[in-house]
Amino acid sequence: MTPLDRSRRRFLTLAAASAASLAATGLAPLSASAAPVDADCDDVPDFGPNVFVYDPSTPTAEIQSTLDRLFAAQEHHEMGADRYAVLFKPGRYDVNARLGYYTTVAGLGRSPDDVDIHGAVRVIGQPDPNSTAGISALTNFWRSAENLSVTPTDWSNQWAVSQASPMRRVHIRGLLWLEPGNGGYSSGGYIADSKVDGITINGSQQQWLTRDSELGGDWTNGVWNQVFSGVLGAPGQGFPNPPYTTLPTSPVTREKPYLFVDETGRWRVAVPGLRHDTAGTTWASGAAATPSLPIRDFFVARPTDSAQTINQALSRGRHLLLTPGVYHLDRALRVTHPDTVVLGLGMPSLAPIGGDAALRVEDVDGVRIAGVLVDAGPVESEVLVEIGKPHSRRSHAANPISLQDVFFRIGGPGVGRARTSLVVNSRHTIIDNIWAWRGDHGNGIGWTSNTADTGVLVNGDDVTAYGLFVEHYQRYQTVWNGERGRTIFYQSELPYDPPSQAAWTSPTGRGWASYKVGEGVRDHEAWGLGVYSYFNQGVDIRADRAIEAPHRPGVRFHDMVTVFLDGEGGIERTVNEVGTPVVGSYGTSTVVSYP
Repeated sequence: MTPLDRSRRRFLTLAAASAASLAATGLAPLSASAAPVDADCDDVPDFGPNVFVYDPSTPTAEIQSTLDRLFAAQEHHEMGADRYAVLFKPGRYDVNARLGYYTTVAGLGRSPDDVDIHGAVRVIGQPDPNSTAGISALTNFWRSAENLSVTPTDWSNQWAVSQASPMRRVHIRGLLWLEPGNGGYSSGGYIADSKVDGITINGSQQQWLTRDSELGGDWTNGVWNQVFSGVLGAPGQGFPNPPYTTLPTSPVTREKPYLFVDETGRWRVAVPGLRHDTAGTTWASGAAATPSLPIRDFFVARPTDSAQTINQALSRGRHLLLTPGVYHLDRALRVTHPDTVVLGLGMPSLAPIGGDAALRVEDVDGVRIAGVLVDAGPVESEVLVEIGKPHSRRSHAANPISLQDVFFRIGGPGVGRARTSLVVNSRHTIIDNIWAWRGDHGNGIGWTSNTADTGVLVNGDDVTAYGLFVEHYQRYQTVWNGERGRTIFYQSELPYDPPSQAAWTSPTGRGWASYKVGEGVRDHEAWGLGVYSYFNQGVDIRADRAIEAPHRPGVRFHDMVTVFLDGEGGIERTVNEVGTPVVGSYGTSTVVSYP
């Protein structure tokens, strides 16, 4: 931390909720100010008390102390309201960053190699009495590492995560270890725009998506569903044994926006461009400079800001940077201008309180929504995030809307209700790493408590999705009505808690399929789909099929697996009437192609 950074501590003004939390954990804010900051000077913008900014002159002991205190506070704080981000200016840091819940560690360079962490940026396993190893990563959610390099100082860098814990623009200068160790369970995960120099030890990871990255060593093992899209050095196609689905290129991509500090000390937000038929990282040697926006073009919001205040800024054409915390919204945030960037820092939560949506985006070009949680409120919302209006027909092929690292929760932190979590009406939208989760544990959990029909509803044509994780909704998990849709990697658990078969029966038979393609759709394609059952109410519950789609030559599926995890009942067929039952005891059914 620079001397100027330290001198500004006396101006700190904490929101009441954050102050109580920080006092309880002994954490002191290191880089926030109540006074406005000239965004063009080499200073820290006013990101609030839960953002920590360091440069190489900061004593290592000070940085390590903050990382350790954050981890102690957040290691088991799964349903808490605290959010944190630790940001590193270009340089070398000899630290061990263990990440707990709602913690982001990110570099502030133009390239990941501008920030070199000698030590680790790691996520470790948690105690699990149901695992033979005694630990697991099954609930290691809601944390991230971005835009930095890691030089491990022990034998590998451990990243034992499950859903909603992305690794983006990271260079691992050694081995990467994805399981919690000794065979403990893990249910992740997602890597994009990253490079691993050594072996990647997949271990017990049940499913994983790696996109537009580079692997310098082997990818070991695989349980049910491992997908590689545009990955240099990826293992060859092998599904179902080994369970690898490998696409040589990704059809259309645009990487997530990110903060950086330029060579003159000015803070900016990079906005990577659209790419087609890609493989490997965007930041490889010789890559073109990434377009960017000055931080002064952003409204830097605090959790104490009202929806009205934020909407006024958006209506004036400001971009939006959401600092860490929970935003209780009495109305939806509305994005109406093309090319607007909405970027979350430290996984902020948007929480509607009166039954409106959390976010509505007009059918305009180039909007980017990235790095936010969306928590349903106690008053039922028809939809939590809506992209475009119904019957939107405008082409966005040259400049699509994108959603990246957007995670939904129905219950968990508290009672939540919403009919549908995400509705995509706009054409050509890119969905990149979504976890839509109707909670199976936490607060406000129950068949009649945290009610929700569907996780993801796609009505727009030409939508591409990478990494759809959609779980536990009470009807279809995902419904795809748009033409020419593509899904690369899908992971879904059916609801655990139907109280009876009668309470969970669809118009087409017993239960509800997880992935539903609309009857009128003529062109759709998906790769690497896994659907699992665990009906835990002591009642024999059946799903007649995991995937339901019209039987047409243009509706195609590749590499599907259904799994009976535990409990009663199970899944009778994998896709339509194809596949073998997984009912009554552990088993899997795989289908390589359909039709």
